[in-house]
Amino acid sequence: MKRTAKAVWKGTGKEGKGTLTTQSGAFNEQPYSFRLRFQNEDGKEGTNPEELIAAAHAGCFNMALAVQLSNAGFTPGELRTEAKLFLETVDGAPTITRITLTLEAEVPGISEEKFLELANGAKAGCPVSRVLKAAEITLEATLKG
Repeated sequence: MKRTAKAVWKGTGKEGKGTLTTQSGAFNEQPYSFRLRFQNEDGKEGTNPEELIAAAHAGCFNMALAVQLSNAGFTPGELRTEAKLFLETVDGAPTITRITLTLEAEVPGISEEKFLELANGAKAGCPVSRVLKAAEITLEATLKG
């Protein structure tokens, strides 16, 4: 599977503005900017890359856990996960230092021990957890003009 997202940016790093568009159309020219990233703490005016990573991680984890539960013979009633991403300065550069997944789940008939085993397996095995752990990132760059 391949999925795409496009980012367009105009202007300088601090004063410029951009838009994000996804292949699915879930985002269509969604605004983002330095101000929205670092100064709009409530996030109501637009998104930022870190928020999107957190959303992807929470969603991926829920799906991975649902598969783990189903494979073990359990049907989740509801899985509700919040991913809290921390962006901190490390060696003078903004760095994602950690993500905390907070899960509330309704899973009839499962023991707490089995639930924790499957939840930890989902955390370790979901593709977003795995890419955040380590991934090859390649770049194809073209300068126009």
